[in-house]
Order: sequence, then C-alpha cells, then structure tokens
Amino acid sequence: MMRFVVLVALVVGAYGCGLPTFPPVVTRVVGGQDVRPHSWPWQISLQYNRQGQWRHTCGGTLISDQWVVTAAHCISSGKEYRVVMGKHNLTATEEGVVFASPANIIVHEKWNPFFIRNDISLIKLASPVTFSDTVMAACLPAAGFILPNAESCFVTGWGRLSTGGPIAEILQQALLPVVDHATCSRLDWWGPQVKDTMVCAGGDGVVSGCNGDSGGPLNCQNTNGVWEVHGIVSFGSGLSCNFPKKPTVFTQVSSYIDWISAKMVTY
Repeated sequence: MMRFVVLVALVVGAYGCGLPTFPPVVTRVVGGQDVRPHSWPWQISLQYNRQGQWRHTCGGTLISDQWVVTAAHCISSGKEYRVVMGKHNLTATEEGVVFASPANIIVHEKWNPFFIRNDISLIKLASPVTFSDTVMAACLPAAGFILPNAESCFVTGWGRLSTGGPIAEILQQALLPVVDHATCSRLDWWGPQVKDTMVCAGGDGVVSGCNGDSGGPLNCQNTNGVWEVHGIVSFGSGLSCNFPKKPTVFTQVSSYIDWISAKMVTY
C-alpha cells in the first residue's frame, strides 16, 4: 500500500491526472475515429532514429512528469529513442509539442518475448516535463483492480488503420468493450495464452488495436469521471487486426502497480 501512495504522490501535480482540459468525445461509433485534439494528453509517441529520421514505432502513456509506461516488446537494444508528447497529427508541425530523451529505459526483468509475458517497460525522461493543457499524466488503477466484463474502454494510438494499411497521421480512438478472463481464455478465443495479468478488450471482428498501437493505453473512466489507464497494448491476432474472438490483449496495469512504484522510486 505504501508503494501505491508514493506512486500517487509522484503522479498528481498542479494538473492532477486523468482529467483532460479538452475532454474526449466518447461515442459508441463502431470502428476507429479521429480524436478531439489533445483529449488524451497522456498519449505519447515513442519514436526511434533511423538514418537521421525519427519514426513512430509505438504508443505509451505519461504517468508522471518524468515517467512513461509502454510495452517491453517496443524496446530494442541499440536503438536511439525519443518520447514525443502533446502530438495530435504526427505529420504536422504543432504548438505545445514536447520532445524528450530517455535517461533510463527499464524493461521488466521477467519479460518473455516467446510467451509474451510481463510485456511492460518504463522510460524515465532526462528531465521533468511541465504539464499543460496538451501534456499531462494519466491516472493508474489501484493494485489488483479487475475491470468488469463489457466495461466500455477506449484504445488510442497512431497504429495502422486496417490490416496492412497505412499508419494513422491523426491520433485515433476506438471503443473496445472489456472481455472477462473466463471468456478470453476459452480455447476458441485466446486459450491459455492469456494470463490473469492481462486484460482483453474487443473481439467482435470489427475494431481492435493494430500494428503501431503497441505500448499505448487502454483508457477507462472510473465512477468519478476520471480516466485511468488499465492496459498497455501487447498483442493481437497475427491474421488480422480485426479477427472475431481474438480481442486485443493488454498488459494489465493493475497487476504491475508495485513494480512500477518500485522502479520509479529506485531510479
């Protein structure tokens, strides 16, 4: 419990967390849609340097003024990364955008890329970022919290707009209802591949996360109207971005609160 209290203290500042200045327009529209600009101000673009050009590779979530959480599979040794905050359109020049270099990248010690276990990493920024209307931290859930079945949550990211399609220029959001563990772990769904440290959402064959969304947040609104990030995009169907009974699988943030808190204090 003490570690969770420390984490909350690190996250909450003048802007608080999980309450955007420009609230998202949340609808039950099927499929992805352009977000209201800066309505998910904790969404970051993780980019890598390829021959002098910065390229988007993954999403991530700003969880304090100096820490970002993303997926372990988004990190490759030897690559130079930067974190971009406050973006809406990846290809446009925009005001209020913040570029930050990592001081430390901490991949979970038990990350297993073969079985896709413990797919979580933290990035400590070289210096704290100043929160604004376009850049602020997400709230995190309480340790051990389990989302109820069919809870309405939203995945956000600049991933591919369709299987094999182009990367989105404008940040997208999509409604993904949560699928409980009992259903998602059925043999005709994900079976034993899905563990209780993961959360599934989607699976209707219409909308899901896609390549480029990896590491990004699953945003769910709590009873007080505050947005919490409950998931980190981990994996989906290799056959299609929208495959029936193959919902997007997220690393369940509530299972890693102690790990996150410990690393933030240590580093």
